[in-house]
Amino acid sequence: MIPAPVCPTPEAVRDVVAATLGDKAKSITLKLGEVTVVVAAKDYHEAARTLRDAPGCQFEQLMDLCGVDYSEYGMGTWDGPRFAVTSHLLSVSLNQRVRLRVFCPDDDLPVVASVMDLWSAANWFEREAFDLFGIVFEGHDDLRRILTDYGFIGHPFRKDFPVSGHVEMRYDPEKKRVIYQPVTIEPREITPRIIREEKYGGLQ
Repeated sequence: MIPAPVCPTPEAVRDVVAATLGDKAKSITLKLGEVTVVVAAKDYHEAARTLRDAPGCQFEQLMDLCGVDYSEYGMGTWDGPRFAVTSHLLSVSLNQRVRLRVFCPDDDLPVVASVMDLWSAANWFEREAFDLFGIVFEGHDDLRRILTDYGFIGHPFRKDFPVSGHVEMRYDPEKKRVIYQPVTIEPREITPRIIREEKYGGLQ
């Protein structure tokens, strides 16, 4: 029976990632036992390649990639770029994980490089972020909507997108086809915003 590899400590992962990326890392933080590295958009693809290939890193598997809209982050106190792409990487060889984040430089047209050539799993993840957040992945060879309808307008995970949407569709028995019409549901907030206290649940 082959023993499971020992999981490096988060501090060890942080240190090896910092040494490997050098000045390509804008920041590296360790919080709640998880390492997060932030890189500039111009360095994103090369940093991702380095994390995949460099000895001591070997993050050969992309577990998840998603978009983030920071427009209302911190009760509206956020003053950085609006959109970011966050990836969770796993090293099966070394039994370690890291979170990679890149901010899109332009809020009006958020664009970052695609990493589909590095991890094929990025294909659908990037399409989802494009569909729901409107983030464009340069170099993706099949960037199109994946969850919303073909005629959908807007990006539903953006913070300024109305909860009820802009249009609704229904089947019209007279026209014998699906039609789009203005939303008939009045906007409402069903879940109040809750700000949890520091160290909620005993977390540091």
